[in-house]
Amino acid sequence: MKVVVNISLKNGVLDPQGKAIEKALHSLDFNNVSNVKTSKQISFDIACDCKDEALKQVDLMCKELLANTVIEDYEILL
Repeated sequence: MKVVVNISLKNGVLDPQGKAIEKALHSLDFNNVSNVKTSKQISFDIACDCKDEALKQVDLMCKELLANTVIEDYEILL
């Protein structure tokens, strides 16, 4: 089963990489860009026949390793 995990910073957490990208875009005259946010995407295959069990396992993976749940939110797509 194919899994995609999207991880992004929670609202209110500063995103210095996003700000740097926004500043660089402005320096290239893309001045209509604002509120740039960065995120990461992790994709992998999981050997599991039951979608509910796969979701449970991936959720645990996110909580234990893939995401810093103090400052990041995550979304699991199966």
